[in-house]
Amino acid sequence: MISTIPFKILNIDGEGFHLMIKIKINNKLSNLIIDTGASKTVFDKHRIKNFVSEKKFDTHDKLSSGLGTNSMESQLVTLKKIKIGEVEILNYHTILLDLSHVNQSYEQIGLKPIDGVLGSDVLLKYNAVIDYEKKILKLKFKK
Repeated sequence: MISTIPFKILNIDGEGFHLMIKIKINNKLSNLIIDTGASKTVFDKHRIKNFVSEKKFDTHDKLSSGLGTNSMESQLVTLKKIKIGEVEILNYHTILLDLSHVNQSYEQIGLKPIDGVLGSDVLLKYNAVIDYEKKILKLKFKK
């Protein structure tokens, strides 16, 4: 089966574009950026508290790189349910990063904050196709 999910193209102050997609985390609507260059799907360590009951998270042993830094501390969390269109991912083990610098930049240019980044781990697993003309993300899944 194929799930078709619309996305918005955000103009980043004339410097480029980001693709924003709406997903559900534990049945609550969430904004993520689609990032084909991100090796893993990650979430903001501050905003994740809107979606989970935990207030403290285990520290991840490895430092994360990317997002403008070579060494960012991270935490681990398991999300009970992520829903991307019709694709449901249960008990998703993921990493939390401090994405406040991204959200501060977004705020300065009048954009809504993001809760995370949809990375290549999910995009590859579900054979993602990004259709820029139709502004849709297609994910293949078995029901």
